Amino acid sequence: MDLIKAIIIAIIEGLTEYLPISSTAHMGFTASLMGLEETEFLKMFQVSIQFGAILSVVVAYWKKFFDLKNLQFYYKLAFAVIPALVLGYIFDDMIEDVLGNQIAISSVLVLGGVVLLFADKWFKNPVINDEKDLSIKKAITIGFWQCLAMMPGTSRSAASIIGGMTQGLSRKAAAEFSFFLAVPTMLAVTVYSVFVKTWGKGTPNESKGYEMILESQDHITIFIVGNIVAFIVALIAIKAFIGVLNKYGFKPWGWYRIFVGIALLIYFYWFK
Repeated sequence: MDLIKAIIIAIIEGLTEYLPISSTAHMGFTASLMGLEETEFLKMFQVSIQFGAILSVVVAYWKKFFDLKNLQFYYKLAFAVIPALVLGYIFDDMIEDVLGNQIAISSVLVLGGVVLLFADKWFKNPVINDEKDLSIKKAITIGFWQCLAMMPGTSRSAASIIGGMTQGLSRKAAAEFSFFLAVPTMLAVTVYSVFVKTWGKGTPNESKGYEMILESQDHITIFIVGNIVAFIVALIAIKAFIGVLNKYGFKPWGWYRIFVGIALLIYFYWFK
């Protein structure tokens, strides 16, 4: 993977991380369309550049993240992230196996799109318009909803936003809490993938993520530039998504998922 292709993947990550369309699926499809070999470094890179996207939320909502007077905010995130930490660790190997199954991911993309077409009708009467009115119990419930995204193609954003709406949050409040919850969740995933997880386990080339990053100057450059690009693009995408969500709801994203999912099913079934 050269730097240009890494930048393209980082742009895709930044655009899709906080949209309900699955960043994992889009990065995987993009890598496949560019003809990239599915190496351990590529898989690790696609996970680790989420760190850049994480920072965009902290910058966009810095008053919220650095309001030390609002300790309830931190408690809610701490409790809400626990389901993903536990289940993610348990099912890590299974998740990695599915990452290479583009047919399965494309199918999930379509099914998730159908769900989004009806999401606005199902949750018409929100009672919570601000994160401050969200209880810790409801935050934990949203955390369990987020775990649905462990199936690549589901979308962490879609799962947690819909989970928030089941708990009475408005679309805007659910989307913003989904952004907030992404910070500890994706930070944990990134730290695990770079410093803890052994990639290529059982092969002669098994190594930690940081070892793959440090093995060459090209890998270091790709890692740093990838995170910077993901940060910049995600910062723009967050604000744009909130505007579209408030004005049009989930339907545009639902139709997008269905169209792209069907196109990719045709591509991977008949042409790959």
